[in-house]
Amino acid sequence: MENDTSSIATMIIWSGATISLLGLVGLIWCILKVSRAKRANLGDDAMRDVLKSALPLNLGALFLSVIGLMMVIVGIFIA
Repeated sequence: MENDTSSIATMIIWSGATISLLGLVGLIWCILKVSRAKRANLGDDAMRDVLKSALPLNLGALFLSVIGLMMVIVGIFIA
């Protein structure tokens, strides 16, 4: 019984770490996208469009990171 719980906890920890890593990649991608737009010296409207398109992706990536970290913590508590 203890071995089953340990393997489930291990799966939760590693899947949470993977999800969190995907969220981190998304956050880095959003940072690079906005940084490129800032370096391009876009006008106000163009910059606003870039920021509008990056905001939902940024929030989604942040959500993935938080969910992944929560999974890691739950897996540690179970183990």
